[in-house]
Amino acid sequence: MATLGERKTYREQVLRILYEAIEGNRLLGITGAKLEHDLHIPEQDLAAACTYLAGEGLITVDWEPGNSPAMVTLTHEGIRRMEAEEEERG
Repeated sequence: MATLGERKTYREQVLRILYEAIEGNRLLGITGAKLEHDLHIPEQDLAAACTYLAGEGLITVDWEPGNSPAMVTLTHEGIRRMEAEEEERG
């Protein structure tokens, strides 16, 4: 299992990739397979990151059997958080 620092990094990477992919349109999402491929995150750690982020209300996840994310989308709150971070970076 990943360390605390790795888990936090994985969560931020998931949010960033989703935000960049959907360009602010919360109707779009990314498959779990694409996230796993693009981020090079082990399946177990991706599932844990998605579970955490969904619990925080930042993403929604459609799960495949075996607890693998099938489709992941940002919620309105997730988009707001990413926009706020983008504004802070200037």
